[in-house]
Amino acid sequence: MEMPQIDGRMEGWLYTIRHNRFGLQFSRKRYFVLHDNNLTSFKSVPSDQNEEPDRRASLDCCIRVTDNGRESFHRKILFIFTLYNTSNHLDQLKLGASSPEEAAKWIRSLQDASQKKFPFPDCEFVSHAEKGLVKFNVSRRSRRKNSVDWTNYSSVNVETIAPDVIAPSPWKIFGCQNGLRLFKEAKDWDSRGRHWDDHPAIMAVGVIDGTSEDIFNTLMSLGPLRSEWDFCFYKGSVVEHLDGHTDIVNIQLYSDWLPWLMNRRDVLLRRYWRREEDGTYVILCHSVYHKKCPPTKGYVRACLKSGGYVVTPVNKGKQSLVKHMVAIDWRSWNLYMRPSSERSITIRVVERLAALREMFKAKQGHGFAEFVSGEFMQTKFSLSKINTLPFKKEAKRIDLELVKVEEMEKPSSARNSLMDLNDASDEFFDVPEPNESYEFDSLIENSPFSQGHSQLKLPSPSGIVKKLQDLANNKKGYMDLQEVGMDVNSTFIYGATLQQDPNLTMPCSWSIADPSTFLIRGDNYLNDQQKVKANGTMMQMVGADWISSDKREDDLGGRLGGLVQEFGAKGGPEFFFIVNMQVPGSAMISLALYYMLKTPLEEHPLLHSFVNGDDAYRNSRFKLIPHISKGSWIVKQSVGKKACLVGHALEVRYTRGKNYLELDIDVGSSTVARGVTNLVLGYLNNLVIEMAFLIQANTAEELPELLLGTCRLNYLDVSKSLKER
Repeated sequence: MEMPQIDGRMEGWLYTIRHNRFGLQFSRKRYFVLHDNNLTSFKSVPSDQNEEPDRRASLDCCIRVTDNGRESFHRKILFIFTLYNTSNHLDQLKLGASSPEEAAKWIRSLQDASQKKFPFPDCEFVSHAEKGLVKFNVSRRSRRKNSVDWTNYSSVNVETIAPDVIAPSPWKIFGCQNGLRLFKEAKDWDSRGRHWDDHPAIMAVGVIDGTSEDIFNTLMSLGPLRSEWDFCFYKGSVVEHLDGHTDIVNIQLYSDWLPWLMNRRDVLLRRYWRREEDGTYVILCHSVYHKKCPPTKGYVRACLKSGGYVVTPVNKGKQSLVKHMVAIDWRSWNLYMRPSSERSITIRVVERLAALREMFKAKQGHGFAEFVSGEFMQTKFSLSKINTLPFKKEAKRIDLELVKVEEMEKPSSARNSLMDLNDASDEFFDVPEPNESYEFDSLIENSPFSQGHSQLKLPSPSGIVKKLQDLANNKKGYMDLQEVGMDVNSTFIYGATLQQDPNLTMPCSWSIADPSTFLIRGDNYLNDQQKVKANGTMMQMVGADWISSDKREDDLGGRLGGLVQEFGAKGGPEFFFIVNMQVPGSAMISLALYYMLKTPLEEHPLLHSFVNGDDAYRNSRFKLIPHISKGSWIVKQSVGKKACLVGHALEVRYTRGKNYLELDIDVGSSTVARGVTNLVLGYLNNLVIEMAFLIQANTAEELPELLLGTCRLNYLDVSKSLKER
């Protein structure tokens, strides 16, 4: 569906996603108009600008928009995003677009609109702590003369293109075949100085005449279209839909292209995808075990260590640079299957990219884009089997991005809210669909990927030492996060539960990363858009925590007996900045990093403004630059090397203490971040992770930027985290 962007407005058809009285989701088609910071909806295309909308919301800087990925509604594939009130999460609106590009444009436009400071005729903007994110006006909508240029959407965030980390490429070219450049991955060493993986990745790179969106849809398809380019593919199915960005798929391979006497192979994959700001699509896969899809008779299940695609638009979006990476253990015991033979099979797999390129050439101008967007996907389980699921169990299922139907029906306050855009009377009215076909993923019951485990116990100091010595014995590429418990009770000091290792040799430790690895805005950034190497940090890293718990562990800096409180009791000038990253799962994992400023806070104006500012200001300024310096390419690709405004992507709770500011970051608040984190955790004890933190400088007076601090995390292991009671 086309989205006109005229006279500072963005408008088009979207779907509202709601629950009915039985707790089941349904969608309704509505025409939405975003003008300045006013979001209005209609049941048909408005005839003129003065037509009264059915529903209306006004957005302020406290709005949050989250990307929920792909979902299926009555044979329609929709790309979902949610608007919600940061002060009241029951006040939310869930919308769906018919394509990922549409969804991305709406998300960016809504985020930008919420940051604009438009005057209201009837009320004023207030701080986050006082009221919620939306102000509603029941009067007729006003058409202001000042407007936002939404047509500049594509250039909104130019920083998304170039990386912010200086690091060598992990790839080395070794050949060219069928018009594709072929690369192999340079091996990294594990925590004991050995190669952690005996199956290095092979990558093919080529340019395809097609948009990144069409290529993405083609690569995600498991239907008939795949047989037109993927000569390895026999049939595939979706085993389970985990969330909008992650699913479990089973793919069976043809045997014709395999060596003689080699049995047929299949793979069971966890597949994750996301769209970058510049229109790049990333699809990442790795092998998993799933109880609903055991090994099939007649097939040998290969182990995909890592695989996927990166599709980047080039030539103004008319073409795409496509990278296809595969690292796979074919699980063959035959003597003829030497490493060179396995490598030649893997090279044949990545050559599928040439077939994809030729198919796009052949299909140009023949309605190919419409066919791609409308193709149905096959699934492993029939709808009749789904319908046999117990209703009570289905009704109790809760998605992180959804609100229970009974909560949705409760008014959050006396004033109107985003929920008013979800009128109950709309349940039985929908806009008729044109005669279009849509891709279809069968819905099946969501079940936890891993079942419950025994509770972790706190170790004694001697137990910790023993566990650290045994760390290298764990060679699994994908570990169960809660499979190893810890023994006896003990006490520990907050800020000192993860040990420091300046020599960079000890596993499960921290040290300080080299600041010059990271690029930040220089003195003349506003004129030349150039970044420069950082040459130091404002603060000193003095400690770290690595804790698991059955709940969120907020405000670690305020805990008695901790590092921060010990300094506070002495009454010194030291000020602490704490970054507490919280990863949800069967247990909540907290990684807290402690930075200390020895000089008075007032001597650093930008930091002083951040510490004493409101949450909206903090969310718009705090940046994280990630870097995987050692580890598999799939983790490096998923994490990236680009600075991120954390408060725009994740929920952050700020705690201001007497001598500290703590940022409690909920990694589980975004489906995209959850997908990346789940992948990282699977490889965690084979990774060296580096990070830098800073406050973004937006004016000439604030430039140049200065890093707050850096850290380097060496081969962390969740089983070595300390259990908080």
